[in-house]
Amino acid sequence: MDSSIIETKRQHPLSKADEAHRIIEEKIVTMALAPGSLISENDLATELNFGRTPVREALQRLAAEHLVEIMPRRGIRVTEMNLKQQLRLIEVRRELEILEAGLAAQRANQAQRQQFRQLASAMKQSADDNNYLQFVPLDYQYHQLLAEAADNTFSAGMLVQLNGLSHRFWHHYHQQADDLTIAARLHIKVATAIAGQEVEGARKAAAEHMDYIHSFTKSTIELD
Repeated sequence: MDSSIIETKRQHPLSKADEAHRIIEEKIVTMALAPGSLISENDLATELNFGRTPVREALQRLAAEHLVEIMPRRGIRVTEMNLKQQLRLIEVRRELEILEAGLAAQRANQAQRQQFRQLASAMKQSADDNNYLQFVPLDYQYHQLLAEAADNTFSAGMLVQLNGLSHRFWHHYHQQADDLTIAARLHIKVATAIAGQEVEGARKAAAEHMDYIHSFTKSTIELD
């Protein structure tokens, strides 16, 4: 299934700062900008063909999301991956993911429920094909749709600050763990429960998903 047919609709076009944030975040998550590497605002502006202002705004947002560290008079550094930090992050993300899943199951409109069904189908296909590159944009769409359906600005804002670190960590370790099938299955359980208006089912599926992420994160000690 072409993932473009289930891309959620944005109410407003992306600003230049939003576009810069999305591109730089993707570079960090996929390790094109490696942990610990120094980056330049000027170089990024030139590479992305953006002005310095949107790139500066994007980097400030990424600093709030703990993906970069802005060091006055020294430059900007991509943050290192940190297992203890990741486990602390999961403590917070777990509660927010369960909350949003329940709210989405309760509040999603019919169009959003259909999008969750389509996402579940597309994720199953990506797992059947063992196609990680197909799954990644579906995962982003899932989190965007979850936030829209839950309709809670506060929980969505807090999760935005956590998702970049979470995606980078999983991107780094998933091939060693070979867990695409498990990750897809757990996402599908949440999406299917939301589509079916199963509030408690969605909450339980989200808890199961986060329990797995916690176990996966701790297991990376053995993968290094």
